[in-house]
Amino acid sequence: MKSKVLFVCTANLQRSPTAEELFKDWQGEWETRSAGTDPVCGRTPITQELVNWADLIICMEPEHAEFIKSHFNCPAGKLQVLNVEDRYYRNDPELIAELQRRVPQILASCLE
Repeated sequence: MKSKVLFVCTANLQRSPTAEELFKDWQGEWETRSAGTDPVCGRTPITQELVNWADLIICMEPEHAEFIKSHFNCPAGKLQVLNVEDRYYRNDPELIAELQRRVPQILASCLE
């Protein structure tokens, strides 16, 4: 059974959808989804159902983790923060490089 990771940013428009696509089926071990704390029209809002679905929630910034902790029932140990600022467009090569540099270590450590 695959582990489940939820990527969270603000609008669910640039960073979290890029991460969702980039790590989809990572090493055959992970299922991915993405959501936003304040999503733009047509994008996915974070819900308790998504929080419950996820084995791991990777937030782009500390305020996303704080939002989840204050609005949902979520164990703190389920949350990880990348500190990836909101300055990238979807699939931006710099964003992809940043995600590839930070996320695999987190995913690998959760499988141990």
